[in-house]
Amino acid sequence: MRRLRPLPAIRRRWSYCALLTLLLPGLALAGCGAGSGTGRDGTVSAGSPASPGPGRNGTTATTLEPAFVSEITPVTAADLGQSWRPGCPVGPDQLRRVRLSYRDFDDQPQVGTIVVHESVVADVITIFRTLYRAHFPIRRIQPVDTYGGSDDRSMADDNTSGFNCRQAVSTGPAKWSVHAYGAAIDVNPVENPYLIDGRVLPPAGTAYTDRADDRPGMAVPGGTLVEAFAAVGWHWGGEFRSPDHQHFSQHGG
Repeated sequence: MRRLRPLPAIRRRWSYCALLTLLLPGLALAGCGAGSGTGRDGTVSAGSPASPGPGRNGTTATTLEPAFVSEITPVTAADLGQSWRPGCPVGPDQLRRVRLSYRDFDDQPQVGTIVVHESVVADVITIFRTLYRAHFPIRRIQPVDTYGGSDDRSMADDNTSGFNCRQAVSTGPAKWSVHAYGAAIDVNPVENPYLIDGRVLPPAGTAYTDRADDRPGMAVPGGTLVEAFAAVGWHWGGEFRSPDHQHFSQHGG
């Protein structure tokens, strides 16, 4: 009896696919689609699912959002302007200016500047990187000197800030604020007002005194903002006897 010669591999493959197609009509079989495959130049032919892939320069054909950036520079007394003066508890040589990324309330990437003590720079960058990646909205980030060293003006403008050589807002004996050491940050003061002795600071924060009404930019227990600071061991003023919802500090003051 004459022996039949086996089909070449490619013919066996297509005969197998054709047989399965006849037996199981309507079933999509991987590797059996006519007109699909990869050409000699690496392009995908019609019939194959479209997917992004590396271009000639090795880049991937996808839309990439701007990465988080940060930059640390020393400061002088002239750089600090009215936010510092002789007699403050820390000198300019102990402070650093940090430029870093944040998301505004339209979820657009921005770059702001905050002044903090050199010892907390690493924490601050970690915190704001977390907030940036979580798309947490921040109104603006500017040094308090932009407002002539006025904490009231900075809060009214919903400005997120760090160092400011000023006294603590309290009813007790006068003492330096933790901000005067560059170890505290106020975030979105309007959305996170300070409630003390029947006052709301800033006054525009009155619209946010109902803390159960969780809205963008707010600090709430277990929320993105509070957890970002807690992850590096910082304390939240929202748990103070007089709730200071905007306030975060390394030492809890």
